[in-house]
Amino acid sequence: MTQRPRRPFRGSDHAVTLVPGSQFANEFGMEMDISTRGETRTVRPRGGRPTREQQRKRHDLLLSVALDAILEKGFEQTTIDEIVSVIGMSKRTVYALYKDKSALLEAALQRAVEDYTVPYSEVAALVEDDLRGTLTAIALMRIRNATTPSALRLQRILTAQAHRFPDLAYAAMMQGIQPAVTLLADLIRAHAAPGSAGAADPHRAATSFMSLAAGGPVRLSLLGHVLKEEEIKASVDYSVTLFLRGSGLESAE
Repeated sequence: MTQRPRRPFRGSDHAVTLVPGSQFANEFGMEMDISTRGETRTVRPRGGRPTREQQRKRHDLLLSVALDAILEKGFEQTTIDEIVSVIGMSKRTVYALYKDKSALLEAALQRAVEDYTVPYSEVAALVEDDLRGTLTAIALMRIRNATTPSALRLQRILTAQAHRFPDLAYAAMMQGIQPAVTLLADLIRAHAAPGSAGAADPHRAATSFMSLAAGGPVRLSLLGHVLKEEEIKASVDYSVTLFLRGSGLESAE
């Protein structure tokens, strides 16, 4: 299956506003509700049915605008009416894609999680000959990626709506670290001493490292406590040392 190219995750930092009937809306093949002499009718842009590419673009735009609305106003205050009024799409089109608001917003959140997850290739580019340096770089990358304003808003929404989307909230947490965990497990498997904790379960060791090294700074950021760069680096350095020695990857001597 072809994977969709990763886009920089921005959320409402770069909200999109379309005016129904605008040239931009027409280019995306969007249906628009047009009021004429007191009557409202739904029209399509000229040129017949939208192409598959136009359909894909308008679907992407629907999810982007839905995400912006959630991040700005929250789940309860976001309405389908508001979303369609921004992009000039009819409610009929939205409900043909998603049965209700919950389904639409869940899809928007899921795509946002995919967009802010760092792919394996970017994690692999951080690997160097020094294992300590590799672990440090991966932990710092995770912290910086998860503590951007948009990423923090996304995580807060997922936490607040965990009772409504429990599977999505858990999947978001695991998906965000999975590429790093996969790579780290291979490194631990290759470097851990026989009989050590790392050699016994490399995948669990890798997951534990991500929680140990990146979890604390990210949680503090979610609580509104902004760490200085030197504090982050000191925390990561300590966590890397603790992990290397505890997992049998480095001697305490």
